[in-house]
Amino acid sequence: MKKKLLVTLLATMMVVTSLTGCGDAEETSVVQDENTEASDDQAASDDQAANDDQAAADAVAALIDAIYVQERTDETDAQCAAAKEAWDALTDAQKELVEGEDADPDYFGRDTGDASLDDSLNADEIGENEILVVSFGTSFNDSRAKDIGGIEKTIAKAYPDWSVRRAFTAQIIINHVQARDGEKIDNVEQALDRAVANGVKNLVVQPTHLMHGAEYDEMKEVVDSYADKFESVKISEPLLGTVGADAEAINSDKEAVAKAVTAEAYTDAGFESLEAAKEAGVAFVFMGHGTSHTAKVTYSQMQAQMSALGYDNVWIGTVEGEPEETSCENVISAVSEAGYKKVVLRPLMVVAGDHANNDMAGDEEDSWKSMFEASGAFDAVDTQISGLGRIEAVEQLYVAHLADVMK
Repeated sequence: MKKKLLVTLLATMMVVTSLTGCGDAEETSVVQDENTEASDDQAASDDQAANDDQAAADAVAALIDAIYVQERTDETDAQCAAAKEAWDALTDAQKELVEGEDADPDYFGRDTGDASLDDSLNADEIGENEILVVSFGTSFNDSRAKDIGGIEKTIAKAYPDWSVRRAFTAQIIINHVQARDGEKIDNVEQALDRAVANGVKNLVVQPTHLMHGAEYDEMKEVVDSYADKFESVKISEPLLGTVGADAEAINSDKEAVAKAVTAEAYTDAGFESLEAAKEAGVAFVFMGHGTSHTAKVTYSQMQAQMSALGYDNVWIGTVEGEPEETSCENVISAVSEAGYKKVVLRPLMVVAGDHANNDMAGDEEDSWKSMFEASGAFDAVDTQISGLGRIEAVEQLYVAHLADVMK
């Protein structure tokens, strides 16, 4: 009897255990299904959030591309304001997604210094005599204040009886500065209209351009169209003066700039003279912009000027590689073949802006600094980010050009 009872109890326990196991399995299956659904829902939600982030970033990129243009319209002011407002509404993560034809996160996000330190020189009450300083322009706030602003202040000090005003030729840059910092800078037409409205009689235009290139030609065409609105209009020489007939043509302007930029370069590098730098195996490369304009011979002339001064550890290069011997590859080859193992790169530009910071000294593989390093021919490659506009001797050269044209 006891044995029969024991068998019955064991059988009952097995049935109960079996039933309980089935229940657990069903409950586990339900939980797994619920977790899968939740995971799918979360993935869908994440995808939607990612799509929303990209859509918001793309909208800002489109607004930036709309003002990344060389023509000002009646809509420009509103477009600049809309682009900044939309950018400010983005999250930090969304800002990193901004990418368009010309747009990127640096358009609004890069710190280029305090814009309030710059003076846009667009005030009215000009008087009868105006000196209009015309520059290509830069969106780099520090460089704008030091390089362009330095020239303007020096001119104002030299000619206290004249009102000094500013104009930029690059509307793309004007829009950038206005959208990002709220600083409004006149383009050439706006500055000339302002002069007419203020009753200016005698206008002298001082371009800060390096040479008689495309920017200078375009500026001159606009100024000439306003000539009948003033009693007198004069345009002063750009920094390097007349172009000259061939690559060997040099002049006093080119000599003054060659001496000034070279002295600043070897001093900033810690040497007492260019000869001392040469003895230490250091070469200096001054990087200009380059151009397809016929004025590109000016860069060859600057190299001829360096040679005439005996500066045989100095080379002239250009971002655009025009003329051909000024390309980065050709300059690297020339410096290497001359036996120099240390190189200092410095801009041959009035303003140390985007080209100096990115094309020359940037970390990208196609920057001059990166390409010099990648060549493996040099032990050290240093950069000096400083524009010609902050060199006193260069500033005084503009003053001298004004004195010549005012005669």
